[in-house]
Amino acid sequence: MGLKYIEIVKSIVLLILVMLSFLFTFAIWTYTPRYETIEQLPTVDISIAKKQIIDEVIKPYKLLLNFDGNLKGTYDSTEIEYVMKELEKWEFSDLTLADNSFSAAKLDALMRKPNRLTLYFHGDVPLPIFDNVLNITDANIPETSFDRIVVDWNPAGISMDVIFISRKNNGYLYKVKAKVEDYRTFNRSVLTWGRGLGEYVEVDPDRSPFLAVPASSIEVIGNTYYEKEIVPSRFRDALFTDPNAVRLSQSGSNHEEYQDDHALMKVDTEKKTLNYVLPSAESSETAIPSEIFLNTLKFVNEHGGWTDEYRYMYMNPQKRYVKYQLFVHGLPVFGDTPGSTEITQVWGDNLVFRYMRPYYTLDLTLQTDVKFLKSGIEVIEMLRASETVDLDTVEEIIPGYFMKHDREQRLFIMEPSWFYLANGTWIRFSPELSGGEQVGLE
Repeated sequence: MGLKYIEIVKSIVLLILVMLSFLFTFAIWTYTPRYETIEQLPTVDISIAKKQIIDEVIKPYKLLLNFDGNLKGTYDSTEIEYVMKELEKWEFSDLTLADNSFSAAKLDALMRKPNRLTLYFHGDVPLPIFDNVLNITDANIPETSFDRIVVDWNPAGISMDVIFISRKNNGYLYKVKAKVEDYRTFNRSVLTWGRGLGEYVEVDPDRSPFLAVPASSIEVIGNTYYEKEIVPSRFRDALFTDPNAVRLSQSGSNHEEYQDDHALMKVDTEKKTLNYVLPSAESSETAIPSEIFLNTLKFVNEHGGWTDEYRYMYMNPQKRYVKYQLFVHGLPVFGDTPGSTEITQVWGDNLVFRYMRPYYTLDLTLQTDVKFLKSGIEVIEMLRASETVDLDTVEEIIPGYFMKHDREQRLFIMEPSWFYLANGTWIRFSPELSGGEQVGLE
C-alpha cells in the first residue's frame, strides 16, 4: 500500500509542476514592463544655406546667333535665361547619333554656318541630366556629354534640329527634332528678339577654334560686399557622422583641424576655406558623368551648402572630380586665392572622398558702380600684340569678376575684368601686362 500512495503523490507533484510551468510561461509571455517615458529629442537641422536643382546650377554662359553671317550675341544671364525658357517649352524627339567622327574642323564649319543659335556651357554637361531641363521624349538617353547646344533653323519653317556637341571633340554629335509648330513661336519670340542683341565679330575666320567676341564695349556692374562667416562647426555637424566624437586642434595661427577616427576637416581661418577628406571612400575607378554629377549635387543639397550662387563649371570623370564656380550677376568669379570661389568634390566609393570649399557668404552690398570693359575685339588685338600670349591657344574670352579679399575690413571687392581660356586655364586679361595672370584651372 505504501508504494501505491507514493505513486499517487508523485503524480500530484508532477501535475503541480506542469501547472506551475504553464503559469510561469504565460506570465512571461504576457508581462509588460513599465518603462519610463522617454522625451523625444528635437531633430537637428544641419541645413546651412539653401538647396539647388539641376537647372539652377547648369546654365549657359553665352548666346550667339548667326543671321547669314551677321553675328549677334550676349553674356547677359537674363537674356540667356529668356531663350532657355523658350526651349523648355518645346518637345524634342528622335534623338540620334548623327556623326560618330565629329572633328574639330567639323565643329568650326558648323559654327560658321548661317541660321544657327548656339548656347555655350562652361563644362561638359551629361545629356541624361539635361533631360530634366529639356523635354526630350526618347525613353533611352545615351551617356554622352555636350558643352554647346546648337539650334539649326530653316528660314522656310519646314524643320528645326537641335544639336548637342562638345568642343572637347569626343567624336560624337547627337541631334534631336523639334516639333515643326514650335518654329513659328521660335521665329517670333527668339529670332526677331535676337536681332536686337549686341553685334559680335568672328576672330580670324580661318582660325581654329571658332571664336566670336563682342564688337563693342560691355557694361558690367561692380560690387563690394561685406564678408559673412559661416561658423566651421556647422560644417562639422553636417559632415561628420558623430559630431560629439570630433576632436578640434589648432595647427598654426590660421589653421584648425576637426578630426575623428575616420575623417579630417582642415580649416584655413584666414582664407575662409575648408578641406574635408574621408580616406576610406577613395576610389580610382572612372566615374559615369551623369552619376557623379547627381551625387555631388545631392551631397551639397543634403546640408544646404549653396551659400551663394554657384554653377557647374567642370568635370573630370577619370579623376572623379567636379567643380562649381561662384557667380555674381550671372558672371563667374575668380579669386585672388586658389579655391576661394569654388566648391569642388572628388567623389569616392558611394561617398564623398574630398570636399573643398569656402565657408564665407557674400553679405550686404556696400558699394555698387558700373564699369565699361573694352570690346572683345580690342582684347583680342591686344593679346595678338602681346609677346607672352600665343593667340592660337586662346579658345574663349568672357567677362567676369576678379575678387579681392580685404581681410582687415572684412570685405569682398568684385572687379569686372576680361578672362581668356588658354591651354585649359582661365587667365585674367591685364592691359598693363599685355597678357594676364592665371586664376584657375578649367
